[in-house]
Amino acid sequence: MSLSDAIARYHDLLTDDLAAASAAQLDDQLRRRGLFFGERPICSVLRPRFLLPEQYAYIAARSQVLLTAFATVHRTALVDAGLRAQFALTDWEETLVQHDPGFKDPSPTSRLDAFYQPETGALQFTEYNAETPAAVAYNDALSEVSYGLPVMREFLRHYTVRPLPARHSVMHVLLDAYERWAGRREAPRIAILDWREVPTYSEFVLFDEYFRSQGLPCIIADPREVEYRGGRLLAGEFHITLIYKRVLISELVDRGGLQHPVVRAVRDGAVCMVNPFSCKILHKKASLAVLSDERNIDLFTAAEREAIEAHIPWTRRVAERRTRHGDREVDLVPHILAHRERFVLKANDEYGGKGIVLGWEVPASAWEQAVRTALAEPSVVQERIALPHEPYPSLVDGRLHIIDRMLDTNPYAFYGAYVDGCMTRLSTEALLNVSAGGGSTVATFVAAPR
Repeated sequence: MSLSDAIARYHDLLTDDLAAASAAQLDDQLRRRGLFFGERPICSVLRPRFLLPEQYAYIAARSQVLLTAFATVHRTALVDAGLRAQFALTDWEETLVQHDPGFKDPSPTSRLDAFYQPETGALQFTEYNAETPAAVAYNDALSEVSYGLPVMREFLRHYTVRPLPARHSVMHVLLDAYERWAGRREAPRIAILDWREVPTYSEFVLFDEYFRSQGLPCIIADPREVEYRGGRLLAGEFHITLIYKRVLISELVDRGGLQHPVVRAVRDGAVCMVNPFSCKILHKKASLAVLSDERNIDLFTAAEREAIEAHIPWTRRVAERRTRHGDREVDLVPHILAHRERFVLKANDEYGGKGIVLGWEVPASAWEQAVRTALAEPSVVQERIALPHEPYPSLVDGRLHIIDRMLDTNPYAFYGAYVDGCMTRLSTEALLNVSAGGGSTVATFVAAPR
């Protein structure tokens, strides 16, 4: 069986009538479940993403090797100021990353963002979201919605379809971190912490409902509305003992400083927080530069070096220096100025597509300005990779349309050790990021013929 066979069978089932019925049910379910990113529905197509069992196993296995490499650089950076400098931490980050969170893992819940070519097996990881990985609950809910579509009834006659849920894994790492922090087994009182106005608020509602269904007291809290008094972190009268942190640490400190009630409570050991302050090291875009830079090759095992070479595109902190690119040594800045069509620039600590400049989509003058900015503000340059694409169906003006869309492959990782679940985003633009205002999220399934 090939992946294209499964996709073709699904599309062959989609007559205009069946597509219309499926689209109507999709729209209804998205509204009922609140599956919106701000004002936009998170899914706009009629097919989930399929992976073959061996493809998902391959992605998970290769991710696991890279996770050990990330763990190595994090562990080393905490004690080696020279290596830590490669991440370009701010002064306040230097202070906070040394805080002991009460448990081992710097990123108990994280997400690797990648691009996978099923035809060739090429797998390229372009970012590591080690601080606040989003869309786990969205993905689980979309899986339930996809199972219920009329077209899926017909497809299930021919294929087994297995979802990749991960909401339970988020809960388990939260509970594990809390029990290690507290030194005892008890139910925490969870606050899902982020600004009230963020477009991902509807996902917090899904997590709140899920945690409560598992018997865990929970509240969604805005950092502006919590207080730290009497040795307790409070949201109104709700005593918070575990923070499921969805707010970015940089935003929290920018708005409230190191004296923010959350920062003080965590540093005093009055509350457990996941992910902890130390996640900032790996969350920097420079973490991929640290892995791929020839200066650091001796940190890694032979297996890790092979995985880095195979799966991490050439990435460097932007600086006036000499480095290796391919089989030769180059002056970094002149090299990337001369070959903009081969590179992308990324701000070291941004999200949602902000601070990204695609060299092949801008004129030389704009690229030169972007490089100057990257020299002044911590940034990385990364080699362009080929973006995979697949056909996806949608209903437009009552008629079925199947068009090619680019897609990414973003496995969720837990305890910094293994993969469980996967997010897929679609776009007709080269920048695949729903936060940036385009694209769609779809459920990811493992499919096999009956």
